[in-house]
Amino acid sequence: MLDTKWIRENPEALIEALMKRGQSTDAAKSTVEDLIARDEARRAHVSKLQEAQERRNAASKEIGNAMRNGDSALAEKLKTEVAEIKGFIQDGEGRERELDKALDAALAVIPNVPFEDVPVGRDETGNVVLRTVGKVLPRPNWVKEHFEIGEALGLMDFERAAKLSGSRFTVLKGQLARLERALGQFMLDLHTSEHGYMEVQPPLLVRDEVLFGTNQLPKFEEDLFFVPHGDSRLGLIPTAEVPLTNLVREEILANEQLPLRMTALTPCFRSEAGSAGRDTRGMLRQHQFYKVELVSIVDAESALAEHDRMTECAEEVLKRLGLPFRTMVLCTGDMGFGARKTHDIEVWLPGQNTYREISSCSVCGDFQARRMDARYRPKEEKGTRFVHTLNGSGVAVGRALIAVIENYQNEDGSVTIPEALLPYMGGLTKIEAK
Repeated sequence: MLDTKWIRENPEALIEALMKRGQSTDAAKSTVEDLIARDEARRAHVSKLQEAQERRNAASKEIGNAMRNGDSALAEKLKTEVAEIKGFIQDGEGRERELDKALDAALAVIPNVPFEDVPVGRDETGNVVLRTVGKVLPRPNWVKEHFEIGEALGLMDFERAAKLSGSRFTVLKGQLARLERALGQFMLDLHTSEHGYMEVQPPLLVRDEVLFGTNQLPKFEEDLFFVPHGDSRLGLIPTAEVPLTNLVREEILANEQLPLRMTALTPCFRSEAGSAGRDTRGMLRQHQFYKVELVSIVDAESALAEHDRMTECAEEVLKRLGLPFRTMVLCTGDMGFGARKTHDIEVWLPGQNTYREISSCSVCGDFQARRMDARYRPKEEKGTRFVHTLNGSGVAVGRALIAVIENYQNEDGSVTIPEALLPYMGGLTKIEAK
């Protein structure tokens, strides 16, 4: 969520940011004018309430003076005035809450402001390659996609998954199930033992205010799954970013606690609203999948360096697995709602003969912290400041499984186990059909 003070002082900057994100000039101006008008109305109303409270306090003192002076008529007149002011204040406090709620609702759907160095573009065609790692080999004519390999091995079952749950679910069996588990364990061990992240096992069901904190609500409600919970509901997490980032909600951290780095391997649940017809074959776009998430909570001065560090931690996973990849800087039109800058890591899939996203690392500034009211006490400063948050995939386990299957497939239909995963596979070096 953006700071209303910054919006008042920098309306043109917000208009420009919204235009970079794809709004028309008129729409961007209208949005900013509406926000400022709502804020001015709220501020004017609060000013009237403050004046009323000051008059009530002054009148209360005048009542005491009048009674001490024996002026009962004036005292009664002042009591009537105080009673009227009390009524105005009570009604006014209710109106203040309404104005606050309306302003917050308007702010909640405004995206974050991109950094100046983020490339401007309408969609993924405007993304810029930052670096390419690994050699892409010529594609032999026998190369298959992951689902063809998995089904031929008898270890990837989409038909039975559909009987259980419908489309966009997969049943993994035997050695492929173990390979997916090995990938998740390998990533956790790498990030905790070498990259300094603390492993966390968070809840998978969270409250609405938690989803609001990391900007899934209200804008992306249709992408979420919910279950009833008493008179309310709980949402299934679409990513461990949600519970990990919200661990610091409504808290004030000491400066010495920063940076706070956390990682988790969890199932993730997404409705994939708006994805009809996209990636319907295989495991690329699922309602349920595993992902290792990275979250950093830092001060403002460290955020950009932490973003580069997080990206490198995610890249290291693919380097250790021997998978070719490229890292992209997303343009303004392809960047996530809460991000100020995003690096996407795309792994090479020879079966599709293209790169596909496997990780997205974003720096969000204090955008999420304002929604969560998460602060820290800077050294040698009075008061508090909002923390800055970052999140990234370290990496998506299901997509890593796809990449390993396709990049390590053999002409006979078997899949060689990458060297980095051998310690997790119980002596198995190759997956073959039985």
